[in-house]
Amino acid sequence: MRNRGLRRRSELGLATLATALFGAVLAGSACRSAGAGGAPAATAAGGMPALAPGANPFAGIAIYRTPYSNAENAQRRLEQTNPADAALVAKIAEQPQASWFGSWSGDIETAAGNYVNAAERAGQLALLVAYNIPDRDCGQYSAGGATDAGSYGDWIKGLAAGIGKRRAVVVLEPDALGMLTDCLSPADQERRLALIREAVATLQAQPGTSVYIDAGHSNWVPAPEMAERLKKAGIAEARGFALNTSNFQRDEALVAFGKSVIAALGQESHFVIDSSRNGNGPAPLGNEEWCNPEGRALGRAPTADTGEPALDAFLWLKRPGESDGGCKGAPPAGQWFEARALEMARNANW
Repeated sequence: MRNRGLRRRSELGLATLATALFGAVLAGSACRSAGAGGAPAATAAGGMPALAPGANPFAGIAIYRTPYSNAENAQRRLEQTNPADAALVAKIAEQPQASWFGSWSGDIETAAGNYVNAAERAGQLALLVAYNIPDRDCGQYSAGGATDAGSYGDWIKGLAAGIGKRRAVVVLEPDALGMLTDCLSPADQERRLALIREAVATLQAQPGTSVYIDAGHSNWVPAPEMAERLKKAGIAEARGFALNTSNFQRDEALVAFGKSVIAALGQESHFVIDSSRNGNGPAPLGNEEWCNPEGRALGRAPTADTGEPALDAFLWLKRPGESDGGCKGAPPAGQWFEARALEMARNANW
């Protein structure tokens, strides 16, 4: 029995867009990503250090932290009534986390441009998750996505235009490869692979953009099979792949899995790990263990100091405390679930 991927939050929506718009005015704060080497002499748009060919995009630059996130808003509210809980939520609010973009974002060029502008003004790295593939999530908690291939291609072009020549990292389509054979006909599987391949080419053509294709996690599609899917999805043109997006697998298993995928690829590649909620590892199988499970903990804080040459960074792609979907008494996907936020912060080993 496989451990299913994420199934969560197409409703990230207004909260994500609002943080991007506020970020255009407020610089926000960030967590400095440790990395080797100084900044290259060349500069990207806005005066930020240019991305050297083949370089780790997270090395020596801070990841942008959008202000007015759900966690930050909860922290400010709790400071007035429950300082102890506010301090717990601050563990989440103070970390830089990815911003998600999909059909809820409105005009994608404007939405992405506002967010990347805010990051650039802060001198920090924009971290985006593109989540709009047709037939997304096989009709489950995060169902939706672009209506057809043409609409998706236009959406990706708008995302690339919004980023422009500025520095950015894009994690491409969580679950799209993991769920490839779950609900799609063979012909639709080939169409999905082609869409991801075209998206990689479009985004990676931007001089400051690094793309990581989502590749599930260590307890889902076996490494040799995931490597074949990645090849068909254009991994040769991408910086690498992303693991554990919105899931709970342990770092050690994910590092080993990432290395196995690279070995199966037979080519140089890199990967990132979503460590936002894996401090206690995954929940026992059963009862939708991927959806707002109890007893989990915050994982390692975002950093590029990984100790593994192929592992570019530990990131917080999923925003801890935001619901995976309407299960276990939680609100709809993407909305703030304070009980789980407090539990994960309380259980963290830091």
